Order: sequence, then C-alpha cells, then structure tokens
Amino acid sequence: MTAQSLPPGLAAGERVVLFDGVCKLCSGWAKFLIRHDGQRLFRLASVQSAQGQALLAWHGLPTDRFDTMALIDEAGLHVRSDALLRILVRLPQPWRALAWLRLIPRPLRDWCYDRIALNRYHLFGRHEVCLLPSADHAERFLHD
Repeated sequence: MTAQSLPPGLAAGERVVLFDGVCKLCSGWAKFLIRHDGQRLFRLASVQSAQGQALLAWHGLPTDRFDTMALIDEAGLHVRSDALLRILVRLPQPWRALAWLRLIPRPLRDWCYDRIALNRYHLFGRHEVCLLPSADHAERFLHD
C-alpha cells in the first residue's frame, strides 16, 4: 500500500487484526496473538471500536455486523481463512507450521471457517460489552 492508499490511523507497514470484541472466541484469539506475537508484528482493533469501524468503512465492509476476522497488511485486506493463515505464517513455531493448510482449496477452508464464525456466539458465548485491553497490552491495540 502506498502512503496515499493507507487506511485511516495506520502507518506504512503496520499490520492490524480486526476482531469481534464481544465474541468470546474472537477475544480469545486476540489474547492468543498478544501471547504468541513476541515480535509485535500485529496491532489489534475490535470491530466495535471507532478505529475498527473506520477501517471497516474504509474497506467497504459492513459496520453493523461482522462475521469474520480481518487482517490489514502491506498487501491489503484479507478475510476468513486467508487472514488466519497470513497471521499464523508470521508467528513462531509451532503455529507457523499450520501454513500447510493453504494446500486446502480456499472454498473448502472458507466453508469450514464460516461454520465456526456464523455459530461463534452459540458455540463459545459472548461478552455483554467489548473487552478493553489491560494496561500492559494497551499499546497492542489501535486507539481512537
């Protein structure tokens, strides 16, 4: 992405993971990234935050419902299984080894991803409000 084509609030080279902040599975994924992304390659933003809403709108995605995690990186916007695999390949082992899942055709990967994403509240539950980062993890999140 060129400087002129950067989404609002992002610096060149910055990678942002957008996630559903009220979904317990998605919040768990954010905590997983904080724990395993020792190089701090990724920043986080909940889709409910003002920054998350601005990024969704900038990319032409719905801002009132969101059924996938998204990654914004130097190559643009990635959703569903592509986003997940692009993140995993940048994490240390053993997570990087899961990149072999790219050998599975995208329609099949996305079908599996969608089954979980569309039923995530039923399967894992939801928080009443969007979880806020703890003070020691605040710098990992985009802020308004």
